[in-house]
Amino acid sequence: MKKIGIIGSGEVGRALADGFIKYGYEVMVGTRTASKLDEWKKKAGKNGRVGSFADAAAFGELVVLAVKASAAKKILEMADAKNLKGKVVIDTSNPIADAPPENGVIKFFTSLDKSFMEQLQSDLPEVHFVKAFSNIGSALMVNPNFGGIKPTMFICGNNENAKKEVTKILDQFGFDIADMGGAEGARAIEPLCILWCIPGMLRNEWAHAFKLLKA
Repeated sequence: MKKIGIIGSGEVGRALADGFIKYGYEVMVGTRTASKLDEWKKKAGKNGRVGSFADAAAFGELVVLAVKASAAKKILEMADAKNLKGKVVIDTSNPIADAPPENGVIKFFTSLDKSFMEQLQSDLPEVHFVKAFSNIGSALMVNPNFGGIKPTMFICGNNENAKKEVTKILDQFGFDIADMGGAEGARAIEPLCILWCIPGMLRNEWAHAFKLLKA
């Protein structure tokens, strides 16, 4: 049974932790404040644990980064690079700026010339980052129900074996997978968050997903 370390205890981290537990994985959620997960731990049962960021990074055979991008680099330092060396890390983050949206369009603190995941990959070259779960809301990350239609999850990363590992998980979680190549593909994947958020920001509509159609 694969052990999963979740770095981050917000909505995304908890949603994915619940999804992994649903499919029989052992999960440790890393957080700054363990006490705020007391209720989650009770519901999670024997396969759910709580620890520090470093604890979760060390525990996981595969690790999920589920924190605000603005805090991600500091939190990865707290997780300790040696705990992540050689591991697959699913990067769910989007580089959302601390600025108000403009007519429903959120702002990023990155440019289209270098994605946030590319920055992480450059900082930690011995980690196998795979971008995933970044173009859908947390409520729809595990077995989303769109009347039998599987939404598309766009992924990218430099390591082919890492992407195969993540693809297996995404298939379990109910997605079609579209591989957008190396880490540079995150330059296109991350901004999908901006598009996904517009209906929510304008009309409080959040129950939607992307679908890539092929001829």
